[in-house]
Amino acid sequence: MTGKALRLGTRRSKLAMAQSGQVADAVSQVTGRPVELVPITTYGDTSREHLAQIGGTGVFVAALREALVRGEVDFAVHSLKDLPTAPHDELVLAAVPVREDPRDVMIARDALKLTDLPRGARIGTGSARRMAQLNAYAVSHGLDFVTVPIRGNVDTRIGYVTSGELDAVVLAAAGLNRVGRSDEVTDFLSVDTVLPAPGQGALAVECSVRDTELIAALAELDDPFTRAAVTAERSLLAALEAGCTAPVGALADLLTDGPIVKEMRLRGIVGTTDGTTLVQLSTTGPVPETHEAAMALGRELATEMLAQGAAGLMGERAQ
Repeated sequence: MTGKALRLGTRRSKLAMAQSGQVADAVSQVTGRPVELVPITTYGDTSREHLAQIGGTGVFVAALREALVRGEVDFAVHSLKDLPTAPHDELVLAAVPVREDPRDVMIARDALKLTDLPRGARIGTGSARRMAQLNAYAVSHGLDFVTVPIRGNVDTRIGYVTSGELDAVVLAAAGLNRVGRSDEVTDFLSVDTVLPAPGQGALAVECSVRDTELIAALAELDDPFTRAAVTAERSLLAALEAGCTAPVGALADLLTDGPIVKEMRLRGIVGTTDGTTLVQLSTTGPVPETHEAAMALGRELATEMLAQGAAGLMGERAQ
């Protein structure tokens, strides 16, 4: 597969350009062709509304997908957690590379950790999922802090802390790792404290269903364990009929015995943003070897969560 440069559609943010650049290098190695980044502005980048107000689902990917369908780019890279769970008729998820750290992290003034925050501390996050779990943690551990909704890129969010406007912000570890700012983290939040968003830390590489040669090349970047895990997580999200801004956390991880992978555990959580009510469940089973098996794992856990009242806790339902 040689010839002219492949065009990679990406959002314009520093983080998106960094992660797309990493994929571009990998694709160039696999195909022997240069890859050029084509920055595209999405509605989610230009809107100043909070994600819960603009709906969240697909707002960061729609413009990239339209460019793909029109043939203006050859493939696109998304943060997987931004991708709608419903399949796209004209596009294929050609690769899910090895996942970065899925955890959430805190950047706080004076190098504070979550448990060190003073009474009345203000924590910024744009995520209803993080608010629900942080507030639940505060309630159960006798902590007293306030979650504040924020928007903006990594620089903007960290700026709220350095300017003194907020005491702390919560971000995804993966994004900070990709832009080389993980040294600013003051606390890595255990997934037992805050379960990440479905697909968090993973990337999605999409291209046209008709470009069979590129699909085959991109498949070289795919990590089967990451794909199985995020497929189960996203299946749970879809079965809950929740958009990607709903307060749903999910994480599938591998249970190992030394070098041997034994099973996959899927955990899910949904809660009210004030943290007073949570439904949190997990299931463990064989590592899914097919797409359908991974989908079934997510659906089964979602069914149990719905039976325990999850539907009434989400606020936003997918349209």
